[in-house]
Amino acid sequence: MTTPTRRVVLALGTATLLGHGAVSAQGNARTFRIGILSPAEGTSTKVFDGFREGLRQLGYVEGENIAIDYRLAAGYISRLPAMASELVRLSVDVIVADGSKSAQIAHEATRTIPIIGVAFGPDPVAAGLANSFAHPGGNITGFASYDAEIIGKWIELLKEAVPALARVAIIFNPDTATDLGLDRVIQAARPLGVTATRAPVHNDAEIVAAISAVAREPGGGLVALPDSFNQTHHAIIIDTAIRHGLPLASVTGFTGAGALISYWFNGIELLAPAAGYIDRILRGASPANLPVQYPTKYQLIINLKTAHALGLTIPPSLLQLADELIE
Repeated sequence: MTTPTRRVVLALGTATLLGHGAVSAQGNARTFRIGILSPAEGTSTKVFDGFREGLRQLGYVEGENIAIDYRLAAGYISRLPAMASELVRLSVDVIVADGSKSAQIAHEATRTIPIIGVAFGPDPVAAGLANSFAHPGGNITGFASYDAEIIGKWIELLKEAVPALARVAIIFNPDTATDLGLDRVIQAARPLGVTATRAPVHNDAEIVAAISAVAREPGGGLVALPDSFNQTHHAIIIDTAIRHGLPLASVTGFTGAGALISYWFNGIELLAPAAGYIDRILRGASPANLPVQYPTKYQLIINLKTAHALGLTIPPSLLQLADELIE
């Protein structure tokens, strides 16, 4: 068999197994197994649909020449290590790791199976997952989610939307999000006249307490880092922020649920090149030589319903910059 027997695990999420060792429609071609390790809840999402479509466009069809094993933690990060171990035991050909925690856990589970990280943290080099962006050097590469400048951009956008903004709490769970770069964010906020502080949380009670503390004085605002914990607990973060009259900036899904502003990449667009990396690895490329990339396009979304609820009038200059307005 001329095709190298490489292992690729898609780290995206919940368990839905397709037949092991299936054969292709041609009857003699290799069927590759892709493992998805993720804190997500289900496989029927725009992002996963877009990923599968990207694979189809490259000639990979489920039930013919690929099988996809999903291991989805439904927000319970503690489930991911066992799920990663399962994917390794299944001898998948590639692991796609959804998010920084999935990538770290997948990397701990195997140093031989190729791993493609998707939105796997702001700096995989500083996190010890890669030697450099240009030459990762190990069995993991992929697409970083953001850098500290993006979080700084959220604060800048909040300040433009709310000129009276003076204090911003950065909400994150230290167990699921990285603190890398937050010192730079805090420093960058100062010239804007904004004092930014860390607000580490681990559960609903701590979320409510952190947001309530910000609301005790005027001029407060919130930023929710794009970690799996915050995304799973987005409802209580958003509801508590609105109840206290605080503007919140975060990732795309948050604005759809009621946050004021999001500035983030399109997840579907990020997974399209991930499909391309899978194709290259299955054809014999090593993840050690595939550069880690940042997203190149971000979208600004403003929720005007939330602005109205908070009694805010968004400046026309900011409205003109928006890619989408939720009314």
